[in-house]
Amino acid sequence: MAGPLSGVTIVEIASLGPGPFCAMMLADHGARVIRVERRGASYSSAGADPDLDVMMRSRHRLTIDLKSAAGRRLARDLCRGADGLVEGFRPGVMERLGLGPDDLIAANPRLVYGRMTGWGQDGPLARTPGHDINYIALGGVLDAFGRAGGKPTPPVNLIGDYGGGLTLAFGMVAGILAARRTGRGQVVDCAMVDSAALLGSVLWTFAAQGNWTGPRGTNLFDTGAHHYDSYECADGRFVAVGPIEPQFYATFRALLGIADDPDFDDPENPATWPIAKDKLTRIFASRTRAEWADLLEATDACVVPVLSPREAGSHPHNVARKSFVEVGGALQPAPAPRFSATASAPPSPPRDQDAAEMRSLLDELGYSAAETEELLAAGVIG
Repeated sequence: MAGPLSGVTIVEIASLGPGPFCAMMLADHGARVIRVERRGASYSSAGADPDLDVMMRSRHRLTIDLKSAAGRRLARDLCRGADGLVEGFRPGVMERLGLGPDDLIAANPRLVYGRMTGWGQDGPLARTPGHDINYIALGGVLDAFGRAGGKPTPPVNLIGDYGGGLTLAFGMVAGILAARRTGRGQVVDCAMVDSAALLGSVLWTFAAQGNWTGPRGTNLFDTGAHHYDSYECADGRFVAVGPIEPQFYATFRALLGIADDPDFDDPENPATWPIAKDKLTRIFASRTRAEWADLLEATDACVVPVLSPREAGSHPHNVARKSFVEVGGALQPAPAPRFSATASAPPSPPRDQDAAEMRSLLDELGYSAAETEELLAAGVIG
């Protein structure tokens, strides 16, 4: 695999959401990721066709019966030569399988053991279930999402699940760098509630500075301000408006023909926002999204069309940067970020286990052909 993580091996114990996203990030940038799945289990995100699941790309897949002694032994053997392991079970599950960090790091002192949970490995809620909406609520972030007078509105499951996966990917790389320097592995305890709070750092900054004083939907970045919001156009589509700096705001006013309107003179004063917002609502409703894009998109006005995922793939800027790729017939985001000297290879599509690849993998671990056939016949792998 090409990329800055070429030469890194990760064992992924299959799960849903943040774990696969973390593993995808590592695989995107060159790590060899061996995904261990349980027989008969379904891991595809949101019930999707696994062949079209973006987060299943660029993996080696191996089904192992982890309830069997032989299967657990094989999992331990995989980890003996790995740089890291990623798992997403509730606290205690991996220990009951004999695959906890104490066991695996004892056999491989350099192993970085990544644990992805909602609430973390300890604390009063550590063993209780939850989902993205629960984690971002307790992390103090969900309260900021929503319109004035409305209820908190979750931003899909981007903050807890995929913010958590991104945080764990960072943790794994940091842990592997430390292990290569010190020779010692460690546990990376990544909780979605912690990650959500971390991603909301700007909220704590605003609060400390006294710039986030109103209820939901009345502050600068939560749709309270007229110059940081979305507006519906004549065709029912939307534009995103964000000229918060004075020089960009001046361009915005000039292009919209409101440079001389005193209702737009004091954008820092929340008392002026409702009147300005009403006027902008009427202005943007007078033209289609395409017409506004033609006028404003390539300027300093900080206005762009709100695109659907499918539309984003064909926008000229994204096309020029190759920000989206088609993998196995599915349009999806390209690996990011980009590296000038160690460019990552294009992603490979999710694929079923390949018998030859599986035999080759076990051969690398020192299993004889007879031993591999015995595991296959017993249903330990397959």
